[in-house]
Amino acid sequence: MSKVVVVDHPLVQHKLTMMRDKEAGAKDFRELLSEISMFLAYEVTKDLPVEDYVVETPICETTSKVIAGRKLAIVPVLRAGLGMVDGFLTLVPAAKVGHIGLYRDPETLQPVEYYCKLPPDIDDRDVVVLDPMLATGGSASAAIDFIKQHGAKHIKLMNLIAAPEGIERVQKDHPDVTIYVAAIDEKLNEHGYIVPGLGDAGDRLFGTK
Repeated sequence: MSKVVVVDHPLVQHKLTMMRDKEAGAKDFRELLSEISMFLAYEVTKDLPVEDYVVETPICETTSKVIAGRKLAIVPVLRAGLGMVDGFLTLVPAAKVGHIGLYRDPETLQPVEYYCKLPPDIDDRDVVVLDPMLATGGSASAAIDFIKQHGAKHIKLMNLIAAPEGIERVQKDHPDVTIYVAAIDEKLNEHGYIVPGLGDAGDRLFGTK
């Protein structure tokens, strides 16, 4: 079964509470999502391998550490996943960015793919899938399926909020994928929204209804 990492840093929890507030506008919501994404990216990249590197300081030569050549790719699930890209790239500006377009059928609640564009060397990269809400888990699982079909072998999932049902779905479909979240909420309602959640992340991010 895949591992779930909850990033419960006080600043993350504070910013998440501000995002939950229904009075938060698109500008504040967007900035908070980007800021929390930096914290999550810090945790996601915590196990990157390092190697020795000789550097000349103003005082003397020393051997220090650098990341050992592991290449990263981030793949936001359109459209809400776009709000997590800048925060991640602030920490890892060399990461390549792919995109997967999915929408959830309002009747069946199943994901439907409408776009997929990945870096050509995706099979040679550690991949992080970005999506603020892990609700039913259908979209995340489908996105991971598409990425695996393109040859990727090392995949992580980065979410803002997850429902237990979504975690269970991803763990069942992709037991090799570690999930990183800022919070695990109570449940899904009859419409497939996370409770208490924060509403539709895409609509709040872009000011749409």
